[in-house]
Amino acid sequence: TAETLVARLLRVLDAVTTAPHQPVARVDLLDHTERRRLLTEWNATRSDTLALTVPELFAIRASRAPKAVALTSGTEQLTYGELDTRSNRLAHHLVDLGVAPETPVGVVMDRSTDLVTALLAILKAGGAYVTVAPDQPAPRIAEVLSRAGVGVCLADGRYADDVRDDVATVVVADDGGTAWADRPATAVTGRSLPDQLAYIMFTSGSTGEPKGIATTHRDIVDLAGDRCWQFPGTARGLFAAPHTFDGSTVELWVRLLNSGELVIAPPGRLDAARLRSLVAQYGLTHVHMTAGLFRVIAEEDPSAFAGVSDVLTGADVVPEAAVRRILEAVPGIVVRSSYGPTEVTVIGTQIPLTDPEGIGQSVPIGRPMDNTRMYVLDNALDPVPAGVAGELYIAGAGLARGYVGRAGLTAERFVACPFDGVGERMYRTGDVVRWRADGVLEFVGRVDDQVKIRGFRVEPAEAESLLAAHPAVGQAVVVVREDTPGDKRLVAYVVPAADAAESGDALRDHVAARLPDYLVPSAVVTLDRLPLTGNGKVDRAALPAPETVAAGALLRPPSLREELLCSVFAHVLGVPRVGVDDDFFALGGHSLLAVRLVSRVRVVLGAEIPVQAVFETPTVAGLAAAIDATGALPARPALTPRPRPERLPLSYAQRRLWFVDRLEGASALYNIPLVLRLTGLLDIGALRAALADVVARHESLRTRFPQQDGRPHQDVVPADEARPHLDVVPVSRAALDARIAQAAGHVFDLAGELPVRATLFDVGGPAAGDVAETAEGAVPAEVAEAVLVLVTHHIAADGWSMAPLLRDLSTAYTARRAGSAPRWEPLPVQYADHTLWQRELLGDSDDPDSPLNGQVAFWKDALRGIPEELELPTDRPRPAAASREGGWVPLRATDELHRALAELAAAQGVTMHMVWQAAVAVLLSR
Repeated sequence: TAETLVARLLRVLDAVTTAPHQPVARVDLLDHTERRRLLTEWNATRSDTLALTVPELFAIRASRAPKAVALTSGTEQLTYGELDTRSNRLAHHLVDLGVAPETPVGVVMDRSTDLVTALLAILKAGGAYVTVAPDQPAPRIAEVLSRAGVGVCLADGRYADDVRDDVATVVVADDGGTAWADRPATAVTGRSLPDQLAYIMFTSGSTGEPKGIATTHRDIVDLAGDRCWQFPGTARGLFAAPHTFDGSTVELWVRLLNSGELVIAPPGRLDAARLRSLVAQYGLTHVHMTAGLFRVIAEEDPSAFAGVSDVLTGADVVPEAAVRRILEAVPGIVVRSSYGPTEVTVIGTQIPLTDPEGIGQSVPIGRPMDNTRMYVLDNALDPVPAGVAGELYIAGAGLARGYVGRAGLTAERFVACPFDGVGERMYRTGDVVRWRADGVLEFVGRVDDQVKIRGFRVEPAEAESLLAAHPAVGQAVVVVREDTPGDKRLVAYVVPAADAAESGDALRDHVAARLPDYLVPSAVVTLDRLPLTGNGKVDRAALPAPETVAAGALLRPPSLREELLCSVFAHVLGVPRVGVDDDFFALGGHSLLAVRLVSRVRVVLGAEIPVQAVFETPTVAGLAAAIDATGALPARPALTPRPRPERLPLSYAQRRLWFVDRLEGASALYNIPLVLRLTGLLDIGALRAALADVVARHESLRTRFPQQDGRPHQDVVPADEARPHLDVVPVSRAALDARIAQAAGHVFDLAGELPVRATLFDVGGPAAGDVAETAEGAVPAEVAEAVLVLVTHHIAADGWSMAPLLRDLSTAYTARRAGSAPRWEPLPVQYADHTLWQRELLGDSDDPDSPLNGQVAFWKDALRGIPEELELPTDRPRPAAASREGGWVPLRATDELHRALAELAAAQGVTMHMVWQAAVAVLLSR
């Protein structure tokens, strides 16, 4: 709220005066109440937990309902009792093979009942499963198994030979269990503890190497025990996620550890038609899918979810339109938006959504799960206020043990938690989020290059490092592009090594042979050079879209002058982008365009170069060097009175306001009202004459803005013809405020009337005395108490204009009361002179070669990518269209604070206004 912003502003001001040497980042914006809300109240998630392992909890479920269906795959079904027995036998076999507590066991299998049996058996044997997708490239499979330290691997028969060279022991897991059919059906006891390793799941790594995340039994049991999964009756969930994806943990263990039925999806990708068929065939009640698949099905056929009670989605930004479509198409369904990295066991937050009308402009990621705490912090690990974006840190239940064999990375990402007890850790997610006012989190973005592709966490650097290691590649960059909304894809940009000529397709095949498909760039673009920012880093924003890459190198220039020249080259040649070494003539330039280029350089950079220079050095780099040799820029022309043309153009500021007036219709939005309470006898005749004197002195106050042939111009009314409007109106005290508002809301006709008018309210009615008859009607010659409302349209004045206007009005009134005209010096220039000087300096917006258009082009490029709006933490949704309504919140600084601010301003050699503005800027930046 505005009150909250004001309170925070006062805290900023107090901090800079009491501790002026404190870094801005250390200024605490929170009071005790808000700090408690952020750290404690919104993290009040404590709930009873089960100190059990996954096998122990599963055994409890199986003993209570041994004949209940646990797994369904096509026509095959396994009851809880059967699954328990099968997994027990395999667990004994694994123990015989040497699987001990926390022994990594590889799993290279397709999704099936055998897969689920294998995972459960590994946990019962005390081991930790390491799932590998069979369709991944052989080098990737070998790397994952090696990094995890896998010695025993369970594999489907058709994949067994593929991994025999990578591990010591391979167990064929889909042959009906003949190898362990004679093993005991009883449970293997004493093999695991709650804090023991349960699985290692590998994700993409920023260093180019996959990283294995170690998750414990306690983490899985805590996830499955969350109260959000409570469901009346038998929950039938779909197992469709790749088992190398952390979403499989939710689909598998949340269902089986809560006595639900798990329906194993057949091979192939899930789409709307297949989902509809599976729901109808098996009576699915629960479905989990990534945000990308959720969006696709919502757009294709939202009614495919009919019959489903709860759909869980996440792993990326969930589109609000998709949520709304499904809620409208399937009444009663719950769409559960969730968030959580693999390091916190899949889900850290969730929120059930049921009302399509209640979906805002973005779908939130929810509130913390049971026994999980969310901290939104700044770079100093201090909590940021609600509504302010910060990095998300997660503490409490579900935190993984760390990264296998990566102690340094573990220490970097899992840090000490300053808000909980000694020894507590929190995970640094790298995600930028913010708290809403209701204690719900919203996702904002990332602090690094990590992204999600089809739900998989992807570090582009992994593909990047593989490309860079290729002998035909000199440099490589891999980025995520979303040229079509919702369609994220990897694109690689390579600079060939010397004397190398490998095609983009060949390089893509090189990556595809070594990395999973979600890490393979969809396109490989060859460039002569990678574009660089001014500080020498790769300018990823300047990398061209694959479809529009030209043959030449498209390079963002390293200097400001070269950047301006690139903009000029591109404008003259009519191409989207030009690099510093691109040849002007090779890109389509000719002698006539060279002349235009020289003219454009003159007006944009203020530098004179001969046309011959373009022929001698036809590149941006060459011309930049030539311009550097020309010396200083020409001096700016002085502002002096100008000859007036027949039609006086509008200044750029006037044209903008005129355009808004024509576009939106006349309104009082741009009125500048000034209200003055006047006491003592007021001479109305002198006031009327003084107002006319002021209007005669300032041409802008007697300028109308008609149009001819569709183009506006300034019509300066001669001083002797300009009669400013002044009404004298008797008014009671009770009606005064309403009448002031009415006068201030006058709607000006910019084409037909002067942009200034005044209303004098005679408070309490006409005073005793003579009544003079004027053109305005019968008014008193003097009033004892009055309120003057002076209204000026913004097209003629601004806030800074009010002080000289009142000063001139006071001078003129004093002179008229004395019976004479004001004796002031004529103004050296009028606003019309400024308009003509501005046009001379910057040129016309209709001229493509004008300095104005050159500057506009430069700033468009310089500001490319900045936020289009400043998102303030508001207490209500931002309307789709501006209401133009507002209010004000008082700010009261103590005398002590005011003195301290004055001393600070004096010490820094700045004005008090600059101190306040700096404080507001600090507040908004936080």
